[in-house]
Amino acid sequence: MTPLSNQQRLHLINTQQIYEVRIAAFRHARNYAYGMRWKTVRGAEYLFRERDRRGNGRLMGRRSPETERVLAEFLEGKARAQERLTAIQRQLDEQARLNKALRLARVPRVVARILRELDEQNLLGAFTVLGTQAMYAYEVAGGVQFLLELLASGDVDLLYDARRKLTLISNRLDGGGLLGLLKKADRSFELVRKRGFRAANAGQFMVDLIAAPRSMREAGPITFSADDLVASEVPGLQWLINSPKLDAIAVDEDGQPVPFRVPDPRAFALHKTWLSQQPARDPLKKPRDLAQARAVAQLVRELMPQLDFDVALTSLHGDVRAMRELLGM
Repeated sequence: MTPLSNQQRLHLINTQQIYEVRIAAFRHARNYAYGMRWKTVRGAEYLFRERDRRGNGRLMGRRSPETERVLAEFLEGKARAQERLTAIQRQLDEQARLNKALRLARVPRVVARILRELDEQNLLGAFTVLGTQAMYAYEVAGGVQFLLELLASGDVDLLYDARRKLTLISNRLDGGGLLGLLKKADRSFELVRKRGFRAANAGQFMVDLIAAPRSMREAGPITFSADDLVASEVPGLQWLINSPKLDAIAVDEDGQPVPFRVPDPRAFALHKTWLSQQPARDPLKKPRDLAQARAVAQLVRELMPQLDFDVALTSLHGDVRAMRELLGM
């Protein structure tokens, strides 16, 4: 791994700060989504506040000086919110040009668009990025860049925390499910197989929806709408669901910021090492698993002293914690 220069660190911090302001401005502007208008009911005009794209909403009172004032304030607030959001986005676009010139642009565009969509819907906390793509978050957390050969990947695994209410997630996805969100990021995304856990775009980049195994009492499918992805329950992932998480903001190939939620890097390193030792694991993937694990372990050991491998990660199975020896920890 190569340490970031002081100039790169400065602009990475600037990017992260502007993004945090931008996402707050976006969510404020989103309060004005779907609009407010007059609606005629039985010959009388009422102020109507829409709450979704299907036109559902509620009446806020008959037309009067008071409701006219409410509408005027709504429209004025919406215009101010959009103006602020546009100004912040201009700052980000300028910062993006600098990021590309400084070689900070790393995360694949399609991954970045998906994660930004999740963050805009305030859903990033429900999905943890696993596997190779998570290493971009560890890079910025440690102020380094890993060898590109460790980062190349044509897919992303989204680990859904099934302890969260499906109905809440479905409502935030506005009825379109996770596939609908993927299509906002890239219109070419489609299910690889009906009622399957995987979607792919025209470039054959794949998104897998996975979950930790549940008890027999929770037998229903994990899905967010009809004709959506259905999560595959993968053994061993309960350890990562329960492990601490790391939130980070990286930079995509266009220089734009990308929010991440990933497992604690110690959990990543130990779990990847454990995967590399599994007999059923694809033999082509095992050496890469171990190389990635060792790179992240080295990062923690050298640049994240606050994360002590000697402190047991109690959420991890004993067999996984035992992988410390293979990492030289």
